[in-house]
This record gives sequence, C-alpha cells and structure tokens, in this order.
Amino acid sequence: MTTSSYTYKLAASASEYEAYCELRQMIFAEEQGLFERDDEDQWDAIAYPIVALNASKHVVGVVRIYETEPQVWYGGRLGVHPDYRRVGQIGRGLIYKAVTTANTWGCRQFLATVQLQNVKFFRRQHWHSLEEIVICDRPHHMMQADLEYYPPSSEPRPAIGYWRLGMRELEAS
Repeated sequence: MTTSSYTYKLAASASEYEAYCELRQMIFAEEQGLFERDDEDQWDAIAYPIVALNASKHVVGVVRIYETEPQVWYGGRLGVHPDYRRVGQIGRGLIYKAVTTANTWGCRQFLATVQLQNVKFFRRQHWHSLEEIVICDRPHHMMQADLEYYPPSSEPRPAIGYWRLGMRELEAS
C-alpha cells in the first residue's frame, strides 16, 4: 500500500528489519520509558514486522502483527518517528496495512492493546474498546478492529522470520 508520500509494507530486508527494531527501541524504551533496555518480547518470534517508508526509503513508522491462535490476530508496537508525527497519516496507514494484511490471512478477530492517549484515534479508525487494562503501570484499552472496514488485500503470507534470510546474507558479506 502506498499513499502520497509513504509506502506501507512487510519489512523485506535485513536493513528494513534493523531499522524497524531501532525505531521501536527509540520510541518504547528511550522516549516513553516503557522498557529498560529494549521492547522485544516472546511475540517477536512469531510476528510479522510492518514498516512505513518515506520517499527516501527510510523507516519512519512501525507495527507488528501476530496470530495468537487460529484466526485471532494482534497488532502491537505501533510507533511513528517523532519527526513524522503529523495528523495521524502514518499511524493510520500502518493500522490499515496491519489489519488488511491479517484479514487476508484469515483473521476473524483483530485486537490491540492501545495506550489511553491513543484510544480516540483508534476509535476514528473503526475500532472499539473491549475493556480498560493496565500494562507497564500505564492505562491502556484492549481494542478490536471492525474487520468490515479493513477488506482483505493480496499480501502473500511469508514464512515466520522470512526477513532473517536477509540477515544471514548481510552477516556473510
């Protein structure tokens, strides 16, 4: 998916994946202080990383999607580089790419834990709150996407960890 100045896609190379990890680190560990060292968790082993690229092909936004049980998907670690946080365009594009991709792969329910300050934004993107929860001592909402608003795309589903092939190629050179 491409909008006027941004492209939203599965991270497709080792360099895109490394930039994805670096931006997550900057946002969730350094900027927000949610994690001491990094924000990696058990879900990263099965997650598909999605990036937003600017016209210069730099990663300026990130999100991950993963299936916790058949047809139940989660989105997480949605973040946009501070220099690109304008009017929600990149966040909106990442959410759309995440949910339509999972919907293509057989999603019947798409969920996310959303920080309290972002709940209104998600409601405008056709999500509704299921419950209030606390994560990392901060208020969040468990939210669910309206799949009718997010039609399936044509994104083929790669093997989990597909981007690691590019990492091995990088390490070999």
